[in-house]
Amino acid sequence: METRTGLYSIRGESPSGSLARFVDALREALAQAGVASGGDDAHEASLVLNVVDVVAPKPFRRKSRGTFVAGLYERDDDPTLESEYPMLVRALANIVLCYVEGGGVWFTTMERGFYHVEHRGDEQTLAADVVERLLPIARARLVIDNEFRPDLEPELWDGDDVTAEIHEAGVRLGALDLLPNPFPIEDLLSERELRHVKRLYGIGGLSYGNLSQRKDETRFWMSASGVDKTKLETPGRDVLLVSGYDDETAKIILSVPPGIEPRRVSVDAIEHWMIYTQHPDVGAILHVHAWVEGIAATDINYPCGSEELARSVSELINAAPDPTKAIVGLRNHGITATGTSLTEILDRIESKVMRQVPMY
Repeated sequence: METRTGLYSIRGESPSGSLARFVDALREALAQAGVASGGDDAHEASLVLNVVDVVAPKPFRRKSRGTFVAGLYERDDDPTLESEYPMLVRALANIVLCYVEGGGVWFTTMERGFYHVEHRGDEQTLAADVVERLLPIARARLVIDNEFRPDLEPELWDGDDVTAEIHEAGVRLGALDLLPNPFPIEDLLSERELRHVKRLYGIGGLSYGNLSQRKDETRFWMSASGVDKTKLETPGRDVLLVSGYDDETAKIILSVPPGIEPRRVSVDAIEHWMIYTQHPDVGAILHVHAWVEGIAATDINYPCGSEELARSVSELINAAPDPTKAIVGLRNHGITATGTSLTEILDRIESKVMRQVPMY
């Protein structure tokens, strides 16, 4: 289980007086928010603010994946997604914060977009606004561990009608160009940085998104993490049967065939689990990095795979006029759609989706 709470630590040195003053304001804002300093031992902290040089950022190499690292640096002018996205890789951070004196702070994340916290008066107010946006993300409870049980029924070792439909839906998504990331990552990173992202974040072929379809009352088949969604062929490797969730350990339980080395299930499995559990009539769920005009969307950019994001999306589904055929937005990220089957969902949304996800 990963729970991001506890102490914070600030590493690195501010290269300018203005950034140093903002760092001091952040310390005060964190204290006012009830977050205690962990002192010099950053490896004991669950939140690390790593102050880096924008030209040659020195990464903080965490010892625990439960440590949330925010890279912090300063620019003279307002940044763009194109200028900031490579900083994520260079700083090895969960999120990077670009400070512009008098202009505010820009947040950039690997999958959750690019957005601005405006300067509303003084550094103390800006620091409080930044901390208010940052802490819910840093404290999110990640549900990304899997428990594999070799108890899949022999008749399902080669799949069934549901896995066949998931395969067909993945091929169809590829033809619609709805699989990649919400912004053109391949245009923002060098070839070396792109390889680094694939290795660090387990992204296979930049095939983001996920899809699932109900098997029975308590189980559903779901795409694996990082796999090319146009090649969802082998049960237990490319498509996995989610059979339970252990809330105490925050583990998704998967039934797999013996003798196969399984992949991890998509990090959004907890979101799908919540929706299927609350809505027995939902037959399938699709998540893609696209957009539909006029839909309700989440307010906070929680990390993918977090319990908080899953709850936010599930609540939007609950509030929809028809939760069994809903389309809701994940701010700066994409959409989640429910339906009776994946084929039905694709038939319904195909003419509505916008390839580019708006950033706000």
